[in-house]
Amino acid sequence: MDTAVCLFTSDLRVHDQPVLRAAVRAAGRVVPLFVVDAGVAAAGFVTANRAAFLAQALADLDARLRSRGGRLVIRTGEVVAETCKVAAECGAGQVHLAAGVSGYAARRERRLDRELTAAGRRLVVHDAVITAVPPGAVVPSGGSRSGAGKDHFAVFTPYFRRWQAEGTRPVTAAPRALTVPEGVRSAALPTAGELCPGGRPSPGLPEGGETAGRRRFAAWQRAGMAAYEDRHDDLPGDATSRLSPYLHFGCVSPVELVRKAAARGDAGARAFVRQLAWRDFHHQVLAARPAAAWADYRPRGDRWRGDGAEAAAWREGRTGYPVVDAAMRQLRHEGWTHNRARLLAASFLAKTLYVDWRVGARHFLDLLVDGDVADNQLNWQWVAGTGTDTRPNRVLNPVAQGRRFDPDGAYVRRWVPELAELPGAAAHRPWRLDPRERAALDYPPPLVDLTDGLVRFRRARGLEAG
Repeated sequence: MDTAVCLFTSDLRVHDQPVLRAAVRAAGRVVPLFVVDAGVAAAGFVTANRAAFLAQALADLDARLRSRGGRLVIRTGEVVAETCKVAAECGAGQVHLAAGVSGYAARRERRLDRELTAAGRRLVVHDAVITAVPPGAVVPSGGSRSGAGKDHFAVFTPYFRRWQAEGTRPVTAAPRALTVPEGVRSAALPTAGELCPGGRPSPGLPEGGETAGRRRFAAWQRAGMAAYEDRHDDLPGDATSRLSPYLHFGCVSPVELVRKAAARGDAGARAFVRQLAWRDFHHQVLAARPAAAWADYRPRGDRWRGDGAEAAAWREGRTGYPVVDAAMRQLRHEGWTHNRARLLAASFLAKTLYVDWRVGARHFLDLLVDGDVADNQLNWQWVAGTGTDTRPNRVLNPVAQGRRFDPDGAYVRRWVPELAELPGAAAHRPWRLDPRERAALDYPPPLVDLTDGLVRFRRARGLEAG
């Protein structure tokens, strides 16, 4: 009986899972495999929050496979070597894998292809598993999918038009049953502590896994999606889907989300689909320009400030600007923060303090349970003005933005308890209190004057005389 290996990476689900489905169709026996990647740990991308979520996601995946007669095989080490070992042990003729977008994923895929081919085996790579539309599926006019000419879109709006016209593949059903060959050795399911020794996860992390992700989407689609267009920037309303961790680990399918939202056709669903397209947009940029993970996509000649006392105050949520501090404290507590809050915190660091965007991006990756290289790094570059933004000198005023998206100060009071007694919008300007009231708050004065910060940024960019 033929055997195939289904190598799970960032696609930890059984519903709408083309990799698993193709492996089941290709062979009578399937080895569902996940390799705890030593290379990811060595690169510093294993964090306590993502380790906790991953451990739960793997346990949930194993349970779903067992309900279909299978099980998840766990190995630890270098992914290519361990995958080739498993393929040899079970006599697999094929290994199925979802296409990645990062430079690391591309190198892994090339090495795996070489090693398997040398052993007389075949690697089958599947698109539209991690994204709704594959990177490179749509290119600008005159471009080429093969990479000749313009190989990706650098501006979202024309990309979105082509993305919509491209459409998505059909949603595939979960396999009803699968057979795992006997005798395939597996390590125990890893715990969070084993994945990240000594790590301390944030106390407010979401539950990991496909079961939790599908449950969350179903509830939000039923009760929250219709209002998404009007409320997606509502900081205290917490009206976003919070599906980003599940998308990052592939516990839910972006294709299934797009299709279910598009079938509704209301304004909220259309706004949600647009956000999923933004995710695909960033993935296609990174796939074409892997160096953008840490290098400026569009260099501006910036002479950034380094990681000093100002950056430390920002990380601690002690900048004296309440909405920025609320964002940073939510991030530390939940391993997640609202997208509008992310933009405000990032703009304050990169544009007001003029600290290198990589300092902020690294901190976000240290804490975000949805810490995705494509989305995180390219959103930071968008804010810093070194990425795809067509207005690279845009600066978000934290006071004006706080009053606009948290008009009554409820978000600030939730996350900055020092300001809990300030009424309404006063929570956004505690420095206006009289000196005795300010002293009683145990809350710092503004780290910098916003005007001085703007001058600092503009001078460094050469936008006005120094």
